[in-house]
Amino acid sequence: MSPRDHEQSETEGAQLEREALLRAIVETSPDGLVTIDQTGIIQSFNPAAAKMFGYRAEEVIGRNVGCLMPSPDRERHDGYLARYLRTGEKRIIGIGREVHARRRDGTVFPVELAVGEVITGGHRLFAGFLHDISARREAEQRMHELRSELVHVLRLSEMGEMASGLAHELNQPLTAIINYLQACRRLSLDGAAAERGRVGDLIEKAIGQAERAGQIIRHLRQFIARGETERAAEQIGTVVEEAANLALIGASERGIKATFELADGLPPALIDRVQIQQVIINLVRNSVDALSEAGQGEITISTRQAAPDMVEIEIRDTGPGLDEKVAKRLFQPFVTTKPGGIGIGLSICRTIVEAHDGLLWASDNPGGGTIFHLTLPLAASGHPADDVD
Repeated sequence: MSPRDHEQSETEGAQLEREALLRAIVETSPDGLVTIDQTGIIQSFNPAAAKMFGYRAEEVIGRNVGCLMPSPDRERHDGYLARYLRTGEKRIIGIGREVHARRRDGTVFPVELAVGEVITGGHRLFAGFLHDISARREAEQRMHELRSELVHVLRLSEMGEMASGLAHELNQPLTAIINYLQACRRLSLDGAAAERGRVGDLIEKAIGQAERAGQIIRHLRQFIARGETERAAEQIGTVVEEAANLALIGASERGIKATFELADGLPPALIDRVQIQQVIINLVRNSVDALSEAGQGEITISTRQAAPDMVEIEIRDTGPGLDEKVAKRLFQPFVTTKPGGIGIGLSICRTIVEAHDGLLWASDNPGGGTIFHLTLPLAASGHPADDVD
């Protein structure tokens, strides 16, 4: 064998080794690999792709790659490919994105797709690398469901803590209704003609008290109800005032004074109303509990526009303040200042606020006590508020 033939033999051997290595990588890759030509016809289909889609390689090789896609991508893919060949504009090649694929049985599932291009032997080929992310999406969905369950449990727990104050709050309008109606009965049966004219006035007062009781119940039902997360443009003053009033039920009987400093004319905030009201209730109840130990104190709830696109809510109390060690870990799970608390309320509150692209933190009140700060994004101008302060 001549030196030239020997050199050619070594080159061919090296090439065969590289091809064998490439085949081994493709065959054993945990991700699906599908190659197509410039007309969209499948040229190769590795074992991982076969497992992912439920097809054998021989069943799809020679078919249009659209068979692996759901509508409308299936119908549009050839047009995308033709546009790229015509313009050279890359919209996915070399970039990668999350798309949906279609299995043999018709089920649609999410994949991460990266596309590469190669020209070999005068032929243009496209290689699609697919990673099935179904398990990840299912885990994320389950985590979302678990968080929603935990949020709901916390709402029920908070309502349990407010039960005694709630009974007192509802007892007042119900007692007034009974008294007004008993007076109406007496006047209508044996009252003088002049006094009977007061019946209409007493009935109006009874109706007003019944509406007050009904409003309390409606707010409670809305707060406790489990529902899907839905953000809308809301007047933050109304949201804060409704929630704080629920949390302050029974506070005046403990010697606690509450003051509202709600800024006028604030733009609406883009929030899930019930979730943010839950945060406000939790923070206000914390202040109520802190002041209850002293038997007196003040809570101030205020709102202001903190930035062009953010609103800030503050809840200030004149309580004993936070222990330095607790303050550093205040929003971590299972950290609590309450003897019977389990320490998940503030952790969930921060999770809710951060999911709204806001911030939640605590600081010392210069006059003694604690200030909770909460920021939330304002709605874009295209989102009208659902109700008005």
